[in-house]
Amino acid sequence: MRFENNVVMVTGGAAGIGRVTAENFAKEGAKVSICDVNPQAGEITAKELGPQASFEQVDVSDSTSVLNWVERVLDTYGQIDVLVNNAGITRDGLIMRMKEDDWDAVINVNLKSAFNCIKAVSKIMMKQRSGRIINLASVVGVIGNPGQANYVASKAGMIGLTKTVAKELASRGITVNAVAPGFIETDMTASLSDKVKEAMLSQIPLGKAGTPKDVAETILFLASDSAAYITGQVIHVSGGMYM
Repeated sequence: MRFENNVVMVTGGAAGIGRVTAENFAKEGAKVSICDVNPQAGEITAKELGPQASFEQVDVSDSTSVLNWVERVLDTYGQIDVLVNNAGITRDGLIMRMKEDDWDAVINVNLKSAFNCIKAVSKIMMKQRSGRIINLASVVGVIGNPGQANYVASKAGMIGLTKTVAKELASRGITVNAVAPGFIETDMTASLSDKVKEAMLSQIPLGKAGTPKDVAETILFLASDSAAYITGQVIHVSGGMYM
């Protein structure tokens, strides 16, 4: 029960990596507030996680929506110990054909959302003089990926954001780190063609895709006391895709 009496917020917590992360925190005693744009999936997830979990429908790209969520969590629990910025979408396409709306949507959901959430919780954590912020980046934010200029830019930006905020908040006992998954078995990757999947797997030295549990366990480690002296780092969970 590493997180007993801790309050954890997870964006994009209704499915995939976010759901498994929220589930693992709840199993270890945390009070977990998940948000998502999908109310049906979010309510089901929160119910399955048990009475220590709650759901809020939040547009994380909108600062007012995020601020309202943070205020409700603080009013309910009186503290915020861990923030996991997991929300993300893809709108793939070659740069020459990419629509401006697709660029904006991915940057807003994947990167601006993290800015909104970090800004909203930072004052609370600074007052507490403690806190853990974990951002979901991606291996492609380091190595690039054709057809994903918007997604890659958002994840590269997440890495820069992580390092800068880590320096800004370190003096108040707050750590900020990023997890960079590689090819993970989620609903998002399930929609890829067999050809694309085979190409991705060929780049992985361990020869297999990762699971949401692999990523969630790394997130929990970074949120735990065991990682108290780790900040500003990017932990790759990619089976060796990036070394």
